[in-house]
Amino acid sequence: MTKGHNSRNGNADDRLRLLVERIERMEEEKKGIGDDIKDIYNEARMTGYDAKMLRQIVRLRKMKPDDRREMEAVLETYKAAMGMD
Repeated sequence: MTKGHNSRNGNADDRLRLLVERIERMEEEKKGIGDDIKDIYNEARMTGYDAKMLRQIVRLRKMKPDDRREMEAVLETYKAAMGMD
């Protein structure tokens, strides 16, 4: 192998290592944030809120209003078909 080839490989190896290390740091941060969110749901539960319903509200708030209305309409149709009114 030529010196230039090794140099390019070294740069690619360094770049790969840096990318992997960044991903690992972000995964650790994500885990920390997940733990923080879990603590908030536990706090809500301890104050009398239903954590399952809070998760549902958070999920619904992420949706676009039109998508949420469509989902609710379909759900109502299914519930009616199942006699769940």
